[in-house]
Amino acid sequence: MTKILIADDEALVRGGMAAMLTAEDDFEIVGEASDGADAVEQVMLRHPDVVLMDIRMPRVDGIEATRRLVAQRSPARVLIVTTFDLDEYVLEALRAGASGFVLKDTPPTRLAEAVRLVAVGEALLAPSVTRRLVEHYIRQPSPDQNMAGRLAELTQRELETLRLVARGLSNAQIAQRQFVSEATVKTHVSHILTKLDLRDRVQAVVLAYETGIVKPGQTPDAA
Repeated sequence: MTKILIADDEALVRGGMAAMLTAEDDFEIVGEASDGADAVEQVMLRHPDVVLMDIRMPRVDGIEATRRLVAQRSPARVLIVTTFDLDEYVLEALRAGASGFVLKDTPPTRLAEAVRLVAVGEALLAPSVTRRLVEHYIRQPSPDQNMAGRLAELTQRELETLRLVARGLSNAQIAQRQFVSEATVKTHVSHILTKLDLRDRVQAVVLAYETGIVKPGQTPDAA
């Protein structure tokens, strides 16, 4: 059972999302929050698996709330759900530590699928808008010697796996390309996250773009 907390400053929106998600047998709504500060408090109290987080809320917005949860090492995954299809919000949310980004007009079935994906950390939830924006806005900065040293700890297979994760491939797709089992890919991904001290696959994707392991517009075959 996946435990969900909904953070949005509009009661009607919270109620609508709760109604959609409680129709699924594997979801349980454990709480609601009307702003980011309340969301952080509720997460610490109710220990949800996934937080549906609005961006624009009073007192503390959703992005800052996400940063606070990550700083407090909360295991809860944050799925940003917003009406604002604005480029800067997508990138800022991902860098804050969000595990996904969807718009509020997402159909109920796709929202449920998004929650499940985020809950298990299986893949970066990448609607076309998110993937396009990540590729457009993240550019390779000046080399970070510390990060370069950490990347050097990866084996060639792990580096290859990181590139494919960054291109949006699932574990099953990576396994097919590498001619290995899906369990082996999961092990590679786990090693990558541990060696690079990353929270999840989303952070791995951002890091891959920022360090130039993959380039914007690059196809999986070119990685």
